[in-house]
Amino acid sequence: MAPAALIFDVLDGRVARWRQVHSAMGRELDSLADIISFGVAPAVLGFAAGLQGGWDAVVLAYFICCGVSRLARYNVTAESLSGDSDKVAYFEGTPIPTSVVLTAVLALAAWQGRLGESLYGGVWTLGPWQLHPLTLMFALSGTLMISKTLRIPKF
Repeated sequence: MAPAALIFDVLDGRVARWRQVHSAMGRELDSLADIISFGVAPAVLGFAAGLQGGWDAVVLAYFICCGVSRLARYNVTAESLSGDSDKVAYFEGTPIPTSVVLTAVLALAAWQGRLGESLYGGVWTLGPWQLHPLTLMFALSGTLMISKTLRIPKF
C-alpha cells in the first residue's frame, strides 16, 4: 500500500494546485495521512518484520517522532518558504514519503524470507536490550527528515 499512498500523496498536491484550492484543514489532513502512511506504517511493518528489540523500539519511536516534527515544521514554515508563489521551492530535510524506501527494503526481506531472526545484519545485544542493525536505516531516515541543512528541490 505504500506505493499507492505515494501516488495519492503526489496526486493530492497536484490536484490542489491545479484547482488553485487549498486550506489549512486540507494541509493538516494531508499531514495526518502522511504520518500514518509514511511514518507509523513503516515503523509497524518494521516491528512486525522482527525489529522487536528494546533498542529497535526506541529507534522506531524516534523515527515516528522525526516524521511528526518534520511535517509540523513544514506546515509552520510553508508560507514563509513559498514567498509570493503558491509552491515551496525546496524541502528542508527529506520529505516523509521517502520512507517508501524503508518499506521496499522490508518487502524485499519478506520476499527473501529474511524476517524475524534472519533479518539482514542479524542482532546485537547492547546492554540490557537487543538491536537489529537494520533498524539503523530508520534512524538515518528520521535524522535526514529533521535536518535543517539538507535542502532538496521540490518539483
